[in-house]
Order: sequence, then C-alpha cells, then structure tokens
Amino acid sequence: MATGRASERVVEWAHTVACPKLVVLRPPIDTITFDVPDLSATDRLGQLLAEYLPNGSVVALLGTLGAGKTKLVQAIAKYAGNDEETISSPTFVLLHEYIGGDRPIYHFDAYRLESAEEFRRLSPDDYFEGTGLTLIEWADKFPRVLPANHLEIRIELLGETTRRFHLTGYGTAYKAVVAQIVQAIPPDLCLYSTSKSRQTSG
Repeated sequence: MATGRASERVVEWAHTVACPKLVVLRPPIDTITFDVPDLSATDRLGQLLAEYLPNGSVVALLGTLGAGKTKLVQAIAKYAGNDEETISSPTFVLLHEYIGGDRPIYHFDAYRLESAEEFRRLSPDDYFEGTGLTLIEWADKFPRVLPANHLEIRIELLGETTRRFHLTGYGTAYKAVVAQIVQAIPPDLCLYSTSKSRQTSG
C-alpha cells in the first residue's frame, strides 16, 4: 500500500471545555475515542484523514442517520482536492466516484442494499485494490465484504452539532493512521480513551 501525500498544512480544531488528562499510549494504537464540539471540528478530522490515509485505503463509516457520515466524506473529498459542491450522499445511486482531486475518492452507501451479494455486484474489490480512498457508509451491514485491513470510524450523535468519534485501525497501516490522529488532537479536546491491540496484523 503506497503512502499518501505529505503535507505541512496546519489543522486548527475548535476547542471544548477542559477534559481530564489522559495518558496517551505509545504506538501501535488501534482505537481512540474522542468528542468534537461542532461541524467545523468534523471538517478538521476529514482534513487529517485526507492527509494521513495511505493510497488504497478502505474506510468503514458507521453511525445512525444524521450522525455525520456524509459530512465527514465531504471533508475528506474536499481536502483531497475535489469540489465540495459536487459531493453528496450516494444513497440513491449507491456509489459516487470523485476523480477531480489529488487521488480518486470512491463513496459507497450501503443503506438501501438488502444483502452482501447486492454489495458484491458493485465490484467493491476492484476499488479496494485501487490507489484511491474507498469510503463506505453503513459498512457494518456487510462486514464480511470488507477487507481484513481497514479503518473503522463509528460516529455517535451527542447533540445538534456535537459528535463522538471512535476510530479503530485494523492492520499496521491503519493503526499508524490512528496514532497520527492521536498526536494531532489538542489537549483540550475530549480524548476519552486509547487502546492497543493484543497482537499486530499486517
């Protein structure tokens, strides 16, 4: 898996109230949980993911309707160089491909699919094996279709604009992404937990 493009872009987070101090584990870290106070902070997370995700990444997006999955996709695609106005939830067409940026973005939405076989008819493996970023909303409906190595992002709706994010990296490359996100989160943003896996997979 090739590495994503490097960047010196500074990410500015909107700040919340002070949170209890947390001892951040040394890499490899496979899971982090943290809150963001508003949509601009979700946008910043999308910026970090666009920078840190390697080419060929697969991201499983989980969460209820209105949790912010599409908003995060829009942010990732925007910071990958695509026109934000062209990015929407692909619920009715199942897949959007954004190829106007620095690397392709493949945006699946499995909400209306009834079975894993329906999902497989979209030939997801062709996208998983490509050089772009594959983002799958409602990926938890068909977990066996996903590659073993991927990044899982679960979003909880806490309020009108507040969200709780759970990021889990499956595989060495994705654990590295999680560790980079940990380092980028400011001390006063509520980082509730980090955890290490018991064994490291490739």
